[in-house]
Amino acid sequence: MIVVLVVVVGVVLANKEKPKAETAVKPVAAKEQQKSLPKMMELGAEKCVPCKMMMPIVEELQKEYKNKLEVVFIDVLKNSAAIDKYDIKSIPTQIFFDKSGKEFFRHTGFFSKKDVLKTFAEHGIKLD
Repeated sequence: MIVVLVVVVGVVLANKEKPKAETAVKPVAAKEQQKSLPKMMELGAEKCVPCKMMMPIVEELQKEYKNKLEVVFIDVLKNSAAIDKYDIKSIPTQIFFDKSGKEFFRHTGFFSKKDVLKTFAEHGIKLD
């Protein structure tokens, strides 16, 4: 028993005296290295009529501004946690974020593509 205790104490002391290896820095994934993009988040539901009217606009923005603007759709009926997370009172709701992720504008109801682009421009965010 004494031998086992001496061995355990020896192992503990040996491990304490060893310098700890530095934690390796993991390389940042290529996607994370990309410049952050401004974002428009559309929170709605596939069954909501005004939300259905917004879908072609969301899809156009996703295609036309692929590398300049992040456009996200969240169906709040399928992802109810988003309701509380983004403080949604009515749908559809569009939330606009700058490159740093800070919300700068919010709109509820149908919002035309022209109005979406105008909102970014009015806040100094050039997409073209």
